[in-house]
Amino acid sequence: MKRRNFLKQSSIITTGFFAEISSKKEQSTNMENKNDLIILATNWGFEGDIFQFCEKASLAGYDGIEVWAPTQKKDIDELSQAVKKYGLQLGLLAGGSDKDFSIHKDQFKRSITNGINLNPIYINCHSGKDFFSFEQNKELISFTIQQAQLSGIPIYHETHRGRSLFAGHITKRFIDEIKELRLTLDISHWCNVHESLLGDQGEMVNLALSRTDHIHARIGHAEGPQVNDPRAPEWKDAVDAHISWWDKVVERKRIESKPITFLTEFGPPSYLPTLPFTNQPVANQWEINVYMMDLLRKRYKR
Repeated sequence: MKRRNFLKQSSIITTGFFAEISSKKEQSTNMENKNDLIILATNWGFEGDIFQFCEKASLAGYDGIEVWAPTQKKDIDELSQAVKKYGLQLGLLAGGSDKDFSIHKDQFKRSITNGINLNPIYINCHSGKDFFSFEQNKELISFTIQQAQLSGIPIYHETHRGRSLFAGHITKRFIDEIKELRLTLDISHWCNVHESLLGDQGEMVNLALSRTDHIHARIGHAEGPQVNDPRAPEWKDAVDAHISWWDKVVERKRIESKPITFLTEFGPPSYLPTLPFTNQPVANQWEINVYMMDLLRKRYKR
């Protein structure tokens, strides 16, 4: 599944380091009293239906899935049935797509509402656009904070290219001005945007880690958001950098006695490099994501 195509179709460290969203609803954690390490699968690039995907994710050993919040009743019903049938937890993606802010805002709000109605363990937002003003993107984030407080469902904002939190220095202003802002860390995007493994931005990275509750476990590098295969030795520095960031988040979450969720999110072509003229991927996306799941379990399972 092409995530951008789906989106268009949906129209939808130390003391003081760690602030957290306050939610006083009974549902305030769908994740309480469960394993504090929850690893989810992405259907991005999966060719089958939701039942086939959930079956494959369950058989591979995933705890749950993360998919875009559906908009049609049939899709909503099938998603609910599939996760129940295979005993999977549900994380959702939400966002808007239009370049016009007023239309985008309506899409975004509907997407969040659709997601809340499915009662997921969290909602991860593709928030705004990189070319929207700070105040416009802030308006979208403020809406989600209100909805998280009303529903008790955690709502996070992803550090994603093309979105409001596309770069470290831009994200800093949002963090400084919105104390309730919680992040989905997909730091592979920042490696690409800043053309580095962020060694010169330690303070900014640590600030982002302090607000992170959910992680998209993809390995980026200075020239792209995804290495061709994280098992290849030439990517050791990039892999080690990402793991060192994830370690800090997991350590903090466990000090706080809070669960940590990961999505293994290596994508299909063209995120996954291909051979010239054939568009044949140089590695197997599903195998890489399962490898990442196993790596995370080995490192963080208690």
